[in-house]
Amino acid sequence: MTDSVVDRSEGFGERLLGALLDRAHLVPPHMIAPLIAERVARIGGRDVSVLLQDYAQELLVPLPGRRLVVGEPEAIGDSPAGQSFLHADTVEVAQNGAVRMYLPLLDGSDQIGVLALTLDEVDDHDRRLLRRLASLVADMMVTKHAYTDLFFLARRREPMSVAAEMQWTLLPPLAMSVPQVEVAGILEPAYNVAGDSFDYALNDSILHVAVIDAMGHDLDAATMATVAIGAYRHARRGDISLAEKYTFMDQAIARQFGPDHFVTAQMLHLNISTGHLEWVNAGHPAPLLIRDQGGAEALHGPTTLPVGFGGEQPRTSEIQLHPGDRLLCYTDGVIEEHETGGEQFGEQQLIDCVNRVGKAGEGVRATVRRLSHTLKDARGGRTSDDATLFLIEWHGGTTDHLTDLDRGGRRGNSASSQTRTRNDTRNE
Repeated sequence: MTDSVVDRSEGFGERLLGALLDRAHLVPPHMIAPLIAERVARIGGRDVSVLLQDYAQELLVPLPGRRLVVGEPEAIGDSPAGQSFLHADTVEVAQNGAVRMYLPLLDGSDQIGVLALTLDEVDDHDRRLLRRLASLVADMMVTKHAYTDLFFLARRREPMSVAAEMQWTLLPPLAMSVPQVEVAGILEPAYNVAGDSFDYALNDSILHVAVIDAMGHDLDAATMATVAIGAYRHARRGDISLAEKYTFMDQAIARQFGPDHFVTAQMLHLNISTGHLEWVNAGHPAPLLIRDQGGAEALHGPTTLPVGFGGEQPRTSEIQLHPGDRLLCYTDGVIEEHETGGEQFGEQQLIDCVNRVGKAGEGVRATVRRLSHTLKDARGGRTSDDATLFLIEWHGGTTDHLTDLDRGGRRGNSASSQTRTRNDTRNE
């Protein structure tokens, strides 16, 4: 019997990323920029920029910092950096005999921005190492974000109301993607949103989603939305039914704010293994089901009174999704906007916009952003009420292959060996 030999040697790439990880724990937030630039320089990179998505999802704005290149913001919809961001993929641009690289900063599957740098030349080993470096940088920035205002200030492009700051603090990541399902949400107006919010969690095979709209404006609405989302999360973590979640939220709002305040809500359970969808509608606009064949249509079903009004136990609606189906939840600000003296935008115009935008064949993150901006333009470029969108796409399938790490590791051995051979010749 022959003993297997495990290669525990440390290659260049592993040393570079390992050194960054080792130092990341104690690095203060403002020192992340020079640390990133120093690591990039080790592989021959220069002109490093960290570009973060602004709150309106229109621009990628440069993070200021020592040794970083701080230029003008780049449009998300029309720039190499924007394409890297929207599609979560590396974009390379030839530039004066060198290559300008744009790498998505992914926190899990949520894109927070783009890492840009220049190399004289690039090969597959560089691409793999830089993708991993960008992932580590994203994790560092998300961790440090919890105890600094540095990244918030970079992303904020105009004054933000207190109510909006409360809502942004309340939100989960704007996007999530796993093989079986993807979600993405957007708030409008980003700097003045008050009563709209959404929340989600993937617990085992069940995706839990809530989209809410608290009555009123400014701090009153934001405070009510905060209580509603807090009550929803508390109920969700108790592993109870949709109807019981409604009752719990209803009682929480009624006790705190009295009988003349309310929150409309759409609450859903999606089994991401089977595609079985359940939802409860508490006085909220009906979600839209989007299918490739027939376009978008409203999923009308039984409704109950808004949360806080003490409605009867709600009836749960159900439907079986098909792989590739999308579900769009939205708040009434999307369809009730109108020009002075004109008609409301309306559900049918929303459906028409959804069908047009859906033809672009983009992922949920790019689609919900494009849809929100298209709707705003169609409403005359104005949003006098909160207008929130939350998009879900169900793919189906299983994730068993993700646990087969041994097979993945064997496939990577040859490439790792080649990487060490090439990169160990560089100075660490």
